[in-house]
Amino acid sequence: MRESEFWNALEWVYPDGHGKSLVQDLVLSALGDMSPQAALDAGMPPRRVWEALCDAMDWPEQYRFLNRINSTDRAKLRR
Repeated sequence: MRESEFWNALEWVYPDGHGKSLVQDLVLSALGDMSPQAALDAGMPPRRVWEALCDAMDWPEQYRFLNRINSTDRAKLRR
């Protein structure tokens, strides 16, 4: 997962900037007690950060692979 794909997927899950707020405020033990934003800034791979978010937020399993799902098929997923 590229960082741009991370942000794109996050915007799909939490539109209108809500995702950006979440990744700044949420601190996850799986990321060494850092926020997802701090983990990305520290050079942690976006895939690892995304998977930690998926686990913490208890998102559906298919969300783990949002970056691989085209926009037409993504529209069929439940939010």
